[in-house]
Amino acid sequence: MYYREIKSAIPVADADVRQLQETVKSILARVKADGDKAVRYYEKEFDNFDPPSFRVSDPQAAKAAEELPAEVIEELDFAIEQVTAFAVAQRESMVEFEKEIRPGMRMGQRIIPVDSCGCYVPAGRYPCLTSAVMSVIPAKVAGVKRIVACSPPGNSGFINPGILYTMHKMDVDEIYCIGGAQAIGALAFGTGTMAPVDLIVGPGNQYVMEAKRQVFGTVGIDFLAGPSECLIIADDSARADYIAADLLAQCEHDPNARGALLTTSETLAQEALAEIERQLQERTTEAVARASWENKGLVVVVDNLKDATRYANEYAPEHLEIHTRKPRELLPLLKHYGSLFIGENTAEVYADKIAGPNHILPTGAAARYTGGLWVGMFQKVVTHMEVDKAASIKLARYSETQGAFEGMDAHRFAAKIRLDNLK
Repeated sequence: MYYREIKSAIPVADADVRQLQETVKSILARVKADGDKAVRYYEKEFDNFDPPSFRVSDPQAAKAAEELPAEVIEELDFAIEQVTAFAVAQRESMVEFEKEIRPGMRMGQRIIPVDSCGCYVPAGRYPCLTSAVMSVIPAKVAGVKRIVACSPPGNSGFINPGILYTMHKMDVDEIYCIGGAQAIGALAFGTGTMAPVDLIVGPGNQYVMEAKRQVFGTVGIDFLAGPSECLIIADDSARADYIAADLLAQCEHDPNARGALLTTSETLAQEALAEIERQLQERTTEAVARASWENKGLVVVVDNLKDATRYANEYAPEHLEIHTRKPRELLPLLKHYGSLFIGENTAEVYADKIAGPNHILPTGAAARYTGGLWVGMFQKVVTHMEVDKAASIKLARYSETQGAFEGMDAHRFAAKIRLDNLK
């Protein structure tokens, strides 16, 4: 495979991982031991937030609509409808079954939602108003009985009104204004006023992700997501201005976000670099986007589109866009990505905001082994079997032989006792 890097990412030193782990470990231990008292301590310490109660009442949540322009409410309602429609389609693709695999051997599967889940909704540098929608709606469609949402106090000292509006609109069972590792600890262990959940989902900063990693086992988690990523495959028909806009849309998320272009055209590569510089100077978020692009940005010229797909599969990006003459021709060759955007008119930003497919996606090449958040993540696929007398005799013979060979005498006997009685 031929490729040449026109612009390479500059390695950036990672934060002190050990210190991060120890800090989060101490926060979680204190929340587990002291519950509400610990949560209040950390919210005062980190967010200067000390309300009478961290739980948001229904009247409080309802007032969020008063702070939003009518057009924003209309767009958020549209996003809820879109994400719901896509989640319903996903749920309909999952089926329970029971089948006679062999004579007398009936086996099947059931799909059962988890009893409760916690949805962490970050507020970060630029709060994404549909973040709660992406985690709550799939849980509701899956049939989760109790949905808890946690979001930190933003610059206003409370949950962002756009985020709070969607939580209220979606009838979230419990809403808490709590952020950071302490929120993950509260969801995992409970606090006294908050009961623990069975599954925690949602993105967050490095403290939130480390907290999710440490509580895994006590509760389930979706996956560990890092800074946002966007990779674009383009040929010489692509528009440099579209490419620049889409890459910078990801870069402005975080200084550690990654934007990358794979192209068969060196001319386009140079045009895209120039266009990125031009657009950077026009963005109000230039400081963050420039830091991301200069430290993590990548432009690679490949020999052909087949090589581009090989490179993309190794990269396994969170978001993958195709800007080519015949974008659908690449679909059979692409297998490792969080979400795919086909054709230059299909901007990734649509999915970030309102389109329908989930925007909570794997990063850091985790797309090699998992997809993004979806209805199935809130459900357990559990199996069952039932055998008649003849089938039991057949299975008992095999199981007795295996148990004896393995030296597992109780296993052998559990099979033999049935064989002796059924014969």
